[in-house]
Amino acid sequence: MHDPALAFSETLPPEARVALGDADTRALTTAPTLRTGRLTLRGPVREDLAPFTAWITAFDRMAVFGGNGSVDAAWRGFMAGIGHWHWHGYGFFMITDTTTGEVLGRCGLLRHHGWPETELAWHLFDGAEGRGVAFEAAVAVRHWAGETLGLPPLASFITPDNARSLSLANRLHATAESEGAVDGDTVVIHRHLPFDAAPALAQHEEAGA
Repeated sequence: MHDPALAFSETLPPEARVALGDADTRALTTAPTLRTGRLTLRGPVREDLAPFTAWITAFDRMAVFGGNGSVDAAWRGFMAGIGHWHWHGYGFFMITDTTTGEVLGRCGLLRHHGWPETELAWHLFDGAEGRGVAFEAAVAVRHWAGETLGLPPLASFITPDNARSLSLANRLHATAESEGAVDGDTVVIHRHLPFDAAPALAQHEEAGA
C-alpha cells in the first residue's frame, strides 16, 4: 500500500529520513503531553517531518499562509519549531488522534522575533478539518498556557481571508481587538479569554481536557 508519508520522507535530507518500519519517536523537545477527549498533544518527533512536509508542499489550503512551500522550506520550518521550544519553553504541539496515533496538525504558542506578543496558533493537515480537532487542541493549549505557564490572555493573528480560523476564534469566544501587521501580513488580532474565565472552563470540560 502506498504510504504518502514515507514517500515524502524519501525527498528529505538523509539525516531526517525515517526508515521503513523504523519509526523514530524520540523526543526532540521538553514539551509536556496534553490530552483531550479524543486527542493527544505532544512535542515533535523525527517521524513527524514527513506529514509536516506533505502539508507544506501539497495541501491546497496553504494559500491562506502564502502558498505551498518547498521540501527545503518544510525542513527549515520543522527545525525552527524544535528550536522555538528550546528558546521559549513553549511552541507547537503535534496534534494526534489518541486511538490511532495519526498526526492531524499542530497547535501551540508562537513568539517569533519582532512579534508584538505570544500567539495561540493552529493548523490542521489534509483530511483533519471539520471534525472539531482544532477546537479541542486550542482549548487545551489555552488552559495550559494560563494555568501552567502563567501567561496573560493570548492573542491570535488571523488574516481576514482565513475563514476557518476566524470561525474557530469566534467559537473560542475570542474578541476581534484591532488590525495589525505581522511578518508583512495584515491580520486581525483576536484576544482570547483568560483560561479561568467561566466560558473557557466550560469549553475545557466540553473538550474533555
